[in-house]
Amino acid sequence: MHDPRTQLLHGQWFRQLPVTVQDSLLALGRPRELAAGQRLFQRGDAPCGLYAVLEGAMRVGAVSSAGKEALLTLVESPHWFGEISLFDGQPRTHDAYAEGPTRLLWIPQAPLLEWLARQPEYWRDLALLMSHKLRWVFVALEQQSLLAAAPRVAQRLLQMAEGYGERDVAQWRLQVSQEQLALMLSLSRQTINQILRSLEQAGVVRLGYGEVEIVDASRLRAMGQHPG
Repeated sequence: MHDPRTQLLHGQWFRQLPVTVQDSLLALGRPRELAAGQRLFQRGDAPCGLYAVLEGAMRVGAVSSAGKEALLTLVESPHWFGEISLFDGQPRTHDAYAEGPTRLLWIPQAPLLEWLARQPEYWRDLALLMSHKLRWVFVALEQQSLLAAAPRVAQRLLQMAEGYGERDVAQWRLQVSQEQLALMLSLSRQTINQILRSLEQAGVVRLGYGEVEIVDASRLRAMGQHPG
């Protein structure tokens, strides 16, 4: 297995932690491997700890009683997730499934809380992880309210490429389907298809099977700033 520290250091949150905190988290961590479609946890489950994606992606969302899916995001390396239930001890708020074969680092809840009880000053570092995501949620809500469909798609593609501000190097080839984009942005698949085809014709993106490659990030960024 590859050294998880090397992969996690590509993420800003983990890289900025004191080395002693990095060492402690890695020492508490256990490997988890999931097959495509395998459930990690679902809404209402008891807290089970903190996770980091090392390889693959996790699909985080929820399904209504009528079977309608809300896809919040695809969590990829080197992102951490699961910290909300660490703070409040409440059940999981959403479902998490492996999008494909996925490798995780799992920090179980009980030993993590024991470590924090001995080192309470490190709660702030965990709070920074949660506050970064809360800040992004506010941005997403603003975009949902103020931007037309095409600028919202442009913004989301850039956010995914840049790891929502977490990844140190942008990943311009995105493994995301049109259906997934539609679910994340609450748009129809037809609307997503029309927008992506228009972006492809303009030379801004290149479309493949289940992927979108950003070939002109500056033009895509300019499109994302236009309210529509």
